Amino acid sequence: MGLIVFGSQRGNGSDLATHLMNGEDNEYVERIEGRGSVADDTHGAFAEHEAIAHSMTRCKKYLYSLSINPDPRQARFTHDQYMDYIERAEESLGLMGQPREIYKHIKEDKAGRLREHYHVVWSRIDINEGKAIHMAFDKSKLMNVTRQFALDHNIKLPDGYHTGIAKADQLSLYDKAQVDQTGITKEERMEVITDLWRRSDSASAFVSALEDQGYILANGRRPYVLVDMYGGTNALPRMIDDKSVRAKDVQAFLKNEYPPDSLPSVDEAKALARQFQDENKALKASEKHAQELERLNASQDKRRDALQAQIDAQTQMHKKESEGIFAEQLRQRAALQAAQAQDKFQVQLERTQNNPKGLAGFFSKVSGISFLRTKLQQHEDHRRGRRHELQTKTLMEDQLHARETLTRTHHLKMSELRRAERNQEHVFTRERRSLEKTYSREHALGLRKGHDHMPSVHLTLTPGGRAAAPHKAMRRHSSKTVKEPNVKAKAPPAREEIDLRNDFTLAAKPGGQSKSASGKSPKAEFETRPQDKGRKR
Repeated sequence: MGLIVFGSQRGNGSDLATHLMNGEDNEYVERIEGRGSVADDTHGAFAEHEAIAHSMTRCKKYLYSLSINPDPRQARFTHDQYMDYIERAEESLGLMGQPREIYKHIKEDKAGRLREHYHVVWSRIDINEGKAIHMAFDKSKLMNVTRQFALDHNIKLPDGYHTGIAKADQLSLYDKAQVDQTGITKEERMEVITDLWRRSDSASAFVSALEDQGYILANGRRPYVLVDMYGGTNALPRMIDDKSVRAKDVQAFLKNEYPPDSLPSVDEAKALARQFQDENKALKASEKHAQELERLNASQDKRRDALQAQIDAQTQMHKKESEGIFAEQLRQRAALQAAQAQDKFQVQLERTQNNPKGLAGFFSKVSGISFLRTKLQQHEDHRRGRRHELQTKTLMEDQLHARETLTRTHHLKMSELRRAERNQEHVFTRERRSLEKTYSREHALGLRKGHDHMPSVHLTLTPGGRAAAPHKAMRRHSSKTVKEPNVKAKAPPAREEIDLRNDFTLAAKPGGQSKSASGKSPKAEFETRPQDKGRKR
């Protein structure tokens, strides 16, 4: 295998962050690096990248994800080797200096071996240029980086890397979901269905063999869709691994005995599959599964309690800070009021001490100096009062701004914790889903009982329609392959009795125009009897 590297552009950063932090699918998860983001967690970093992408560009796939999977049968990569490859790939892809997240995963493979690999996710948005970085020929660039890296570190690569036609062994998300649910790969399905196609000499034999392998033939947007017992869908022509077989060949082979209109729809087939699964859920979770579920719940409760304790501590700290700033602001206002009162008292004391008395006071009043002094003092008092009001107003505004700043800071910190709480629940949901996938896979293996295919559904699909599906009665009625019901032949009318003696007597009379009881002449009635036609006279 050598070294498998897979890179792709993608969006939906929240789901990718949840995948990177999923501790149930991986035995070990570690965040190695987070660069270029304000948030100190992966969900927050990807949310920032998404907000920048939507505000500055119209880019939907604003992330570039790279997975580095070394061959566990060769020497293990060191951390420096991983970082060396990441730096080379970053330079080759034109992502130098871009925000990135690096995660280390250790996962157990099918053979029970621990497989270590790294995930790197870059933001494609260049904030200086205000546009997304164009990822042209990224597969070829990664191939060149891998070849040079392997040469420098003495790593053996598959022959495809040297010929330039290497292809990463990467399943699509839908195919991977089917493998996780059933334990059967797409190649194994195609091998079984192709073998059935080649061995079947008629459409009915082919459809019966498909049902024996656990597939229901249905009609979708295109005719002839296979629905397995787990609800997975695949187009029948694409599941036949023979390049000489086209979709029109499959339709020509099946349309006479199984016209598309006579088949159930994909939704109806999925309903039948769900019913089949409900009837076969006799395999209960083993004690090991119960222990694993209990372990997972305990681990999640521990992590949830740790985050909740952090939230509670932050709440208490915010409450203490709010109470502290409120007490400090009360002290400041009291100190300002005391200082203003002391200022007034000092002015009054100085005026009292400097106020002329006796003969000087008398001359001050007579000359009008006392009046001028009073006016001047009133003017000083007015200015001093305005200064005190301005000081009080400034203090109140500063205190209000300080309280608003503190409240906003508290809100941001709590928003980060609440977001971390929501993201943690997303991770917990993904972990429980991963455990349920394990249950479902083992349930599927139990139903298969060692076979390399799904158990038969035995739906008795017959030409012209599905006999046990009443909701298809209208389609079966209109199908050309359904014979009309037998209709009993209409009974002939009862024959009237004939009086030969009377007829001959009347016929022997002259003119022979007498009529019998039936209203016709005896000669005409005799000649038109159906039972006498063709009789020799």
